[in-house]
Amino acid sequence: MTWLIVKYLLTAGVVVLVSEMAKRSDKLGGLIAALPLVTFLTLIWLYVEQQPTEKIANHAWYTFWYVIPTLPMFLAFPLLLERVGFWWALSASVAISIVCFILFSLIVRQFGIELW
Repeated sequence: MTWLIVKYLLTAGVVVLVSEMAKRSDKLGGLIAALPLVTFLTLIWLYVEQQPTEKIANHAWYTFWYVIPTLPMFLAFPLLLERVGFWWALSASVAISIVCFILFSLIVRQFGIELW
């Protein structure tokens, strides 16, 4: 139970760090947010919890493929934010990400990469 609490606190700390840095500097906050900190933490947690190396490697492999279709959202959100407000822009960004993921999955399936 203690280990689970440590995991939650460290992982939550990363999110708080990013949001606090973003308040102080748009560029630094964006840079820190762009770093794969959650992925690094996940890989560390999987390793520390003695998961098989295949599972750890698969996590990194699929994370790579799942990041690509989310990238258009980062361009759409700031454009939509000014026009429709925060919640609509966020909702549209989620929808854009889902559509891009489905389309991307169909494309990479042609190359033998199964994402779902």
